Amino acid sequence: MNTTQRTALVTGGNRGLGAAIARALHDAGHRVIVTHTPGNTTIGQWQQAQATQGYTFAAYGVDVSDYESTQELARRIHADGHRIDILVNNAGITRDATLRKLDKAGWDAVLRTNLDSMFNVTKPFIDPMVERGWGRIVNISSINGSKGQFGQTNYSAAKAGVHGFTKALAQEVARKGVTVNTVSPGYLATEMVMAVREDVRQKIIDAIPIGRLGQPAEIAALVAFIASEAAAFMTGSNVAMNGGQHMY
Repeated sequence: MNTTQRTALVTGGNRGLGAAIARALHDAGHRVIVTHTPGNTTIGQWQQAQATQGYTFAAYGVDVSDYESTQELARRIHADGHRIDILVNNAGITRDATLRKLDKAGWDAVLRTNLDSMFNVTKPFIDPMVERGWGRIVNISSINGSKGQFGQTNYSAAKAGVHGFTKALAQEVARKGVTVNTVSPGYLATEMVMAVREDVRQKIIDAIPIGRLGQPAEIAALVAFIASEAAAFMTGSNVAMNGGQHMY
């Protein structure tokens, strides 16, 4: 897919979809750096487990919702001799409640982690990409950023905002060799989804025309393509992969 080795940064790359994306980019021949939440005491074990499967990842702790934390991340990455060519803004959280029951803390936490992080993490890496004349930024949104979801005014608003960010930035850097795209997955067979009650999970599956949950590796393969040389003409796009659950 891509014969040139690049360095990729995947936020939230040590679990779920982020880990699948990290592996797919590694499989494409790239050096891959993942971020994890500060204070994660199991990250070393995770790195070792990945290494036994042939995946070598550098890992850095960062709070993507905090601007100063992300700038320090960029400084550390630079000091360690890395330059980021591919950025996947994947880290995200949920704090579900109907708006009538949602408190300000639950709203703020989701908006800061899922939307403010787009600015916080992208800001220190965009100028070097432009200066080198090559870059790939892939922002992970969600089906619920397009269709909305009961109990997720915070999450749906943040994920809709992600693509607004994508479209504006794509225009700003399109002539500089940097592409910016959004990927909007549907419901995936992640640990979080598989942990819900079977009857609830079946209701989710029943709403998907293909009749199953998506696999993280399927989304990851899409991200790896968007990050490749072959996708140089693709920018400002929002690519849905949701089993036909929402079409637009």
